Amino acid sequence: MQWRLAIVALMLAATPAAPSSLDRGRYLATLGDCVICHTAPDAGAKAFAGGYPLHAAFGTVYSTNITPDAATGIGRWTSGDFYRAMHEGIAANGHHLYPAFPYPYFDKISRADSDAIYAYLRSLPRVRQPPRTNKLIFPTDIRWLMTFWNWLFTPQSQFKADPAKPADWNRGGEIVHGLGHCGGCHTPKNFFFSDKSAELLQGETIDGWYAPNLTGSVRTGLGHWSVPDIEQYLKTGKNRFGWTVGTMRAVVAQSTSRWSDADRHAVAVYLKSLPAAPETEPKEPNAEAMQAGQTVFVERCSVCHSARNAQYPSLAANSVVGAADPTTLLRVILKGSQSALVPGQKPGFSMPGFATLSDSELADLATYIRNSWGNHATPVSEKTVKRTRDMLRTKHH
Repeated sequence: MQWRLAIVALMLAATPAAPSSLDRGRYLATLGDCVICHTAPDAGAKAFAGGYPLHAAFGTVYSTNITPDAATGIGRWTSGDFYRAMHEGIAANGHHLYPAFPYPYFDKISRADSDAIYAYLRSLPRVRQPPRTNKLIFPTDIRWLMTFWNWLFTPQSQFKADPAKPADWNRGGEIVHGLGHCGGCHTPKNFFFSDKSAELLQGETIDGWYAPNLTGSVRTGLGHWSVPDIEQYLKTGKNRFGWTVGTMRAVVAQSTSRWSDADRHAVAVYLKSLPAAPETEPKEPNAEAMQAGQTVFVERCSVCHSARNAQYPSLAANSVVGAADPTTLLRVILKGSQSALVPGQKPGFSMPGFATLSDSELADLATYIRNSWGNHATPVSEKTVKRTRDMLRTKHH
């Protein structure tokens, strides 16, 4: 009798999760950007097999393999192990994970949702790919020190449902501060790489890209954007105020464009409710710099970025152009950019890089763009341009 029960138990354990559970897990994994951060940027990289580099001042952390491979992935993990990792940042073998894995946000996830994601990941093809070695400076390379980090800084992104608010507002806040982990990039960090709780979603430079202010600030945030503008941006990667660039291209292509309309609307409703972050009045640009920048713009940029050419992003009230930190704008000019490849959408613009511009020319051009057509932002210096060039030479982005 016992051997029969054992066989039944093994059969049940081997039974794949119900399609509805897998569909739910797939959607939640998409909502949480799992495939983006757990897939190496190399051509031909296997999805979910890890190796994506996340750079910070203290070094580089590489994402791990979350396919069901027993030797190099999560094949030996239980659903309890997975839930613990999501909530406490502790792997199945007991070692501490670094907050590059956003468990301070994922700790808002219910056990049912965690189990659904786990079931989906277990359904993926097994990929044998050992983890890459992190490159961290002392003492951040000592994992057990994360115990103290957790005591000091988690949980970071509190969100409590407000019964006085509509359901879509609460759903939006749940996504933004939970599985969507928007603050992981858009919230300023302190010396210990923890969120500055008083500056939630007010913009931060992460991995050489500036993730802009998502509050209602008029010049540097979403003050001009409407709820439909935000929904359109999340679905297509573009709207009347700009087109997505940098790491957000992958987020739109592989995550937000695949969300339900209801969830995009909920996030838009929540973001539009955020009060404006304080803004400092920018310095006035030098008249000579503006004249020199206009000359470069007319020669190099005006054909595509004229007011009459709707095939390319408008530069007026553009969130990248007017950002508090010009790093992303400079990167786009230096290296070029392409529109996000969104399911169901035709490929959009492709912009070449202009790395042949001198530091002086690029500083003047960026200053001109940031202070024309109603834009008003801090002028860009040659020193800032040089720092951006040096960063691009030394980091693999």
